[in-house]
Amino acid sequence: MAVATWARRLTALFGTALLSAGLALAIPPAASAAPGDTEIQILGINDFHGRIDANGQEAGAAVVSGAVKQLRSDNPNTIFAGAGDFIGASTFPSFIAKDKPTIEAMNDADLQVSSVGNHEFDQGWNDLAKRVIPAAQWKYLGANVKLKSGSDALAPTWETTVGGVKVGFVGAVTEHLDELVSPKGISMLKITDIANAANAGAAALKADGAKIVVLLVHEGYATSDCKGLTDPNSDLGKVVGALSGKIDAVVSGHTHLEYNCTVPLAQRSKAGSPTRDLPVMQSGMYGHNLDQMVFAVDAVGAITSISAKILPLTTKGADGKWTANYAADPAVETLVAAADADAKVKGAVPLGKISGSFDRAKTADGTENRGGESNLGNVVAEAQRWATEEASTGSAQVAFMNPGGLRADMEGNNAKGYPASLTYEQAATVQPFANTLVNMKLTGAQIKQVLEQQWQPDGSSRPFLRLGISKGFVYTYDPAAARDHHITAMWLNGSPVSASATYSVTVNSFLSSGGDNFGELAKGTAPKDTGITDLKGMVDYMAAMTAKAPLAVDSSQRSIGVTFPKGAPATYAPGATVSFNLSSLTFPAPTGSTEAVDKSIVVKYGSTVLGTFPVNAAASMDKFDETGTASVSFVLPTDMPAGAAGLTIEGATTGTSVPMTIAVEAALAATGVDVTGPASVAVLLLLLGSALVVATRRRYGVTQQ
Repeated sequence: MAVATWARRLTALFGTALLSAGLALAIPPAASAAPGDTEIQILGINDFHGRIDANGQEAGAAVVSGAVKQLRSDNPNTIFAGAGDFIGASTFPSFIAKDKPTIEAMNDADLQVSSVGNHEFDQGWNDLAKRVIPAAQWKYLGANVKLKSGSDALAPTWETTVGGVKVGFVGAVTEHLDELVSPKGISMLKITDIANAANAGAAALKADGAKIVVLLVHEGYATSDCKGLTDPNSDLGKVVGALSGKIDAVVSGHTHLEYNCTVPLAQRSKAGSPTRDLPVMQSGMYGHNLDQMVFAVDAVGAITSISAKILPLTTKGADGKWTANYAADPAVETLVAAADADAKVKGAVPLGKISGSFDRAKTADGTENRGGESNLGNVVAEAQRWATEEASTGSAQVAFMNPGGLRADMEGNNAKGYPASLTYEQAATVQPFANTLVNMKLTGAQIKQVLEQQWQPDGSSRPFLRLGISKGFVYTYDPAAARDHHITAMWLNGSPVSASATYSVTVNSFLSSGGDNFGELAKGTAPKDTGITDLKGMVDYMAAMTAKAPLAVDSSQRSIGVTFPKGAPATYAPGATVSFNLSSLTFPAPTGSTEAVDKSIVVKYGSTVLGTFPVNAAASMDKFDETGTASVSFVLPTDMPAGAAGLTIEGATTGTSVPMTIAVEAALAATGVDVTGPASVAVLLLLLGSALVVATRRRYGVTQQ
């Protein structure tokens, strides 16, 4: 077993910081409370995302609540805290009830305090402030969430006293919030530096007598091996490296990973005079585990020890089945059962049949890859284009879909194979955000800029986000080009997209206000919020498209990388050899996928086949979409007319058909001489030189002696 895998498994089982390559990590000590010391237990959870039902490793809300109550009965000096994303991107029983079952379940579990996560803002600040927070019986914190006026939008801190010890919490959300939710929904807010806000909050808590201060932060490490604990290039590492000594522990979230790390005292910021190592934890996601920290505090309020563990809520048996490690809370079981019954009725409605699975892009190991083109992203974009109309064109001409808005593959009830029925619940699980569809006008130049913004700004949470694109729109790009120079050409229904022409474009409300760093979409003119939700668009599309036959899976590529070799000519003579490389010919999918792929592609000029070239479909560059490559080299016909020559890149299996253009020079007059070889080039140069000499003599009146 690989060392990294072994380490991860031990981490998941025992919640202990491990030794990773070249980095010695402090191990959280076991609690050793001296006689007379008080033990304060803090239980943490993050990124629950409305997983109220037990489902394999997902313990479900009843077991989460039962575990907290059992652990609190073992130690009454217990606080249950969170690091955000309790709601949003939820499973259907919570989603269809606007996450009310999740909020009620956490109320029953006596959740006391949590930072906000980015998904708490999915429906905007007003929804959070006026609906979610009043329904939640816990305190939501956001020390770095400010109104544009500079005042606090959320409480920065919260404190309570247990066992005679005052314990304080400061909360913060990722500084990437404006990339992750609709900017329009948080336009009245500004998100400030996490460390500065956390340090200020901790100082205030300590000044008020708090003996323990814990940071609840919806930001996390990118790996579970604790590398980069204070690395300024890591989002959480940057924060942790700047925390003052007034913060005694960190409960984190956002990255859905399990880790139990400790920053050694020697690596801690000297601000606030830290005196001990700093535990930093994250419990994973979806109710798989709880964080457990136990602080021993002496009679004068000094912390004498801190122990930290990750407590699994479920265990996988030898038979592959998961069982709960704690008894379920009966009151929450009843609540969840009622939510499931309501969802079963609402979700069972069939929308139509699909001919195969519509999937998100995947990495080689099968996990989600938001940098890849996918048939699911494309069909969702097509449904949104079809569902929105504007006066001059009828249905919109183009639609784009952000990959992060796709939360599951669209497989249907496929136990008996395909075609299979797709239900309302399944469609809602794919798109759980209830974004509305916004139609706008964009020029061709603006559309190009939108596509350029797939290459995300430096420092973004992901380097590349591949948009889903509606049917009829295709483009080529150069993956090696400089920023803002990647897109080489665009076509709509076979015609080149003009930079100056105006087009009708539809996106969801998240994208329309510049979400995911697609700021150009916020500049569209004549924006119209149709009021149609993304889910409603898919429901109506399925009804219309599956009336006579199942919805077919479209495996054609909307975008293809075209890279010419260094020093390639700007124009080609008839009969010349043209060479370039192609990429992104295949949807990124794990090994063994049944995704349709082309074994070869054909390059055509009109109906003339210029060459057939094998495709290497091996997955590559998981964070980008270059999977499926081919090397192309062919000879232009000798009778090729001068000007822009339209070629087509075609794949017979997938149906891919993407145009490209090369510039062709005028053919030289027929002389009976081969003008394409090296010898003829020399002759042509001599002839041109002689003609130039004669012309010069005539121009200046020079006669031959």
